[in-house]
Amino acid sequence: MAHTFVKDVMISDLATLDASTSIRDAAKLMDEKNIGCIIVTKNQLPIGILTERDFVKRIAAKEKPLTTSLEQVMSSPLIDIDPNETVWEAAQIMKTNNIHKLPVKKGNQIIGIVTSTDLVKICSVGSDSEMRRICDQIISRMQEE
Repeated sequence: MAHTFVKDVMISDLATLDASTSIRDAAKLMDEKNIGCIIVTKNQLPIGILTERDFVKRIAAKEKPLTTSLEQVMSSPLIDIDPNETVWEAAQIMKTNNIHKLPVKKGNQIIGIVTSTDLVKICSVGSDSEMRRICDQIISRMQEE
């Protein structure tokens, strides 16, 4: 089986908001669209991400007012991946940086996102023999490091 690429598994329906947007408006949008994160932009360029985890760690735990701008609570700098990278590379970046959502960047725009849930789905699709082969690949890669 050939490698699976980020562009084949990414979700391209994502939301972006300007850095000056309030936490309240971001929360409403996430709720309306039923999404777990928002890409934060400044002058139409991606500069950060706001995730559900940020709501817990950077907003609720720090008792930030809902009028606070996204720029003050977003995760930044943005860690991203190229659409032509493999899902293995995506998993490695997520593991190394302890993140669950990885924006996909083409040129200077975010065109999609890969989540840890997406990677789990990919792994659970194959047959037992396919799973064993994937696990063997991961183990051999880890031993090479």
